[in-house]
Amino acid sequence: MKLKFGNVEENVVTREEFPLEKAREVLKDEVIAVIGYGVQGPGQALNLRDNGFKVIVGQRSGSKTWDKAIADGWVPGETLFEIEEACSRGTILQFLLSDAGQIALWPTVKKYLTPGKALYFSHGFGITYKEKTGIIPPADVDVILVAPKGSGTSLRRMFVEGRGLNSSYAIFQDGTGKAKDRVVALGIGVGSGYLFETDFYREVTSDLTGERGTLMGAIQGIFAAQYEVLRANGHTPSEAFNETVEELTQSLMPLVAENGMDWMYANCSTTAQRGALDWWKPFRDATKPVFEALYQSVKSGTEAQKSIDSNSKPDYREKLEAELAQLRDSEMWQAGAVVRKLRPENN
Repeated sequence: MKLKFGNVEENVVTREEFPLEKAREVLKDEVIAVIGYGVQGPGQALNLRDNGFKVIVGQRSGSKTWDKAIADGWVPGETLFEIEEACSRGTILQFLLSDAGQIALWPTVKKYLTPGKALYFSHGFGITYKEKTGIIPPADVDVILVAPKGSGTSLRRMFVEGRGLNSSYAIFQDGTGKAKDRVVALGIGVGSGYLFETDFYREVTSDLTGERGTLMGAIQGIFAAQYEVLRANGHTPSEAFNETVEELTQSLMPLVAENGMDWMYANCSTTAQRGALDWWKPFRDATKPVFEALYQSVKSGTEAQKSIDSNSKPDYREKLEAELAQLRDSEMWQAGAVVRKLRPENN
């Protein structure tokens, strides 16, 4: 169906027009091979399995993720296989490794993309930057995308709660004439609340911008800036954390999620309303040049190349852990660890 978002009309697929029963019918003869069991793999594989689809998992035996898959109920030799065996058995290959992992494994996966199969992504990176990644599928397969708008953990958690995480979907290549039904059925199967149409390029450029911007990079930067100003002016760590992070995540953002920013503003004190209305535009004006520079870095392929170069290094995980430890060990997040323990539900 077509829905208006503001004044722009977009294509959207809902569960009402494409129910789970229809998705099962579309994919009744398919074997969905989930290749990779790291970030998105577990949530998508488990949701598909619990929704009644035929799913197998491909992973390297002896790895931590192999053991995790067994703990989640996948059975070696029945529903859990080495990657090449899973690629051979699957008719739809859900390529859910990291971007660097996809580059490394592509020559192996490509061998099993026989005519009529589908290659599925949850990120447009590998295809959009194919000159950098080398991921160029054969012409006689479907190349499709379902990108849940959140982590695999959130996708699974919301599914278990009877909710749905919204997703985008895209078709890069319709080699069989069945790509549209396949991708929508898979989107419903993994637990999407609704699906909105995009393409691989728009998915990856918006995704890279969001991750580096308000979803992760910018929000950490803003948290750190306000926390540091409060601490420099004599506020205690707990007070600075509560006024910077805890009240936002536990009280205000749930209200925004339910009813929008205007509703949250309308249901705060008049003093908070006045301050927020006066200050949001200066913050927009201060940060917009940074977002414009970020988008240009994404659009030019610079961010993609940085990711490929960094994530392909043999010492990537060691360096990553050092950077994560810097966050984890900062006073702000050490204070946060204590604050979380004090929440009523944790006592």
